[in-house]
Amino acid sequence: MLEIERYDTDDHRLAAAGVVLVFHQGTREGEQAQWRLDLAEGEGGEHLRVPLAADAGNPPAVPSELVALVRGIVRERALRPSGRIRRVRIETRLRDAGDRLFATVVHDHVTVATLGRSTDVESWTDVELRAAAADDELVTELEQRITESGLQKADTDAEAELDRLMRTASPPAREATPGKPGSAGAALVGYIAEHTDRLAAEDLRVRRGEPDAVHQMRVASRRVRSALQAFRRLLDREKIDPLVDELRELGQALAPARDAEVLRERISEGLRDLDPELRMGPVEQQVTRYFARREAEAGAAVLSTLDGDRYARLRTALDDLVRNPPFTERAPRPARKELPRLVARTARRLELAVKTALDPARPAEERDEAVHAARKAGKRLRYATEVAEPAVGKDAKRFAKTLKGFQTALGEHQDTVVARDALRELGALAHSGGVNGFSFGVLHGKDAERAARIEEDLPRLWKKAWTRRNRRWLS
Repeated sequence: MLEIERYDTDDHRLAAAGVVLVFHQGTREGEQAQWRLDLAEGEGGEHLRVPLAADAGNPPAVPSELVALVRGIVRERALRPSGRIRRVRIETRLRDAGDRLFATVVHDHVTVATLGRSTDVESWTDVELRAAAADDELVTELEQRITESGLQKADTDAEAELDRLMRTASPPAREATPGKPGSAGAALVGYIAEHTDRLAAEDLRVRRGEPDAVHQMRVASRRVRSALQAFRRLLDREKIDPLVDELRELGQALAPARDAEVLRERISEGLRDLDPELRMGPVEQQVTRYFARREAEAGAAVLSTLDGDRYARLRTALDDLVRNPPFTERAPRPARKELPRLVARTARRLELAVKTALDPARPAEERDEAVHAARKAGKRLRYATEVAEPAVGKDAKRFAKTLKGFQTALGEHQDTVVARDALRELGALAHSGGVNGFSFGVLHGKDAERAARIEEDLPRLWKKAWTRRNRRWLS
């Protein structure tokens, strides 16, 4: 006998996310009971298996390592049995007159049921003939007799049937784009829904420690926050502003882990590119030690944030926003006309920030801060343009493309600012430890030179991007 028990929340959150958590318990000799976690198709259809612990209770508790992986999906909900597959198998071996095995008839009685608030049960008998010899005439006659008796191989498998039953028992899926089709509100909520789903997908990757997952999760949260800020006139401010604050807090919690990862890679690459005569002392080991503790602490802080009640409430609030957006009277207006007006407000914000950043009369430290402010304003404008692009078309697409070079330069400038702070600290630590910190000073000088070149080039890049032709769709 084989028994498979599906676990989920009472509102089937794992099923909605395309994730399957099951407990396999077979009674064949040598077959070990185990847990299996199937990730969504976007994760490559990967299966994670955990053997049943020797001290597991009855019924066994879900292994803590699997609970940790799906916590971002289930949040405050408990995992409990939500479906069951039971298969009782009888195998009949058929032998010829010489006692040679020529076929096996596999006779399965399968029962599939949902558990919880509602129960649906399906059962069937599945018969399969497995030929063991090449006597085609005899095998064909057996297949015909089995068919005539009304038995046949099932046209579905048990897990697929359980999936179907659980979809039927699940609450209805949210609308893809709430609001009037073609309206500004529908365009905004569709964008927010897309990146809320991306936030959920990256949550699982972060918990698994996958490369670049923290960065992608941070980008998803920033896109949602930027859209809410740029188009706040389409939604009730009293309900949206607290959500913006929570998304900002999440971004700040994710930032140290991502920044440490990027900074380590940047400095390590810079050291590798130095001429051998400029690499003095055990610089690679110093970089490894310096960042190991910071990355470990930042990673632990990220997981602590994702396991917290505040994050769970944020995810619930985002789901509620997408299902039932608090539209204002402007939301039903045509997206083609309303969205460009609101993007224009964000564009003016960037224009003012750039004016400050390009003012040569300001001290270098103030310009660094102003460039960083312009970078953030540029990102918000880019994401706002993404919301409008499906409705506006090629004008918005060209605008985003022409801004890319300027935005890339701003990002590189900020990287040099952050790297120089770390290089100063690395150099000071090397000196206090009695080793040579010269190489860090060389990299510091290179980054300072790079920052100065970018500042010199910013007016040209800005003039190229900020033409009247590129902005004609904003009104």
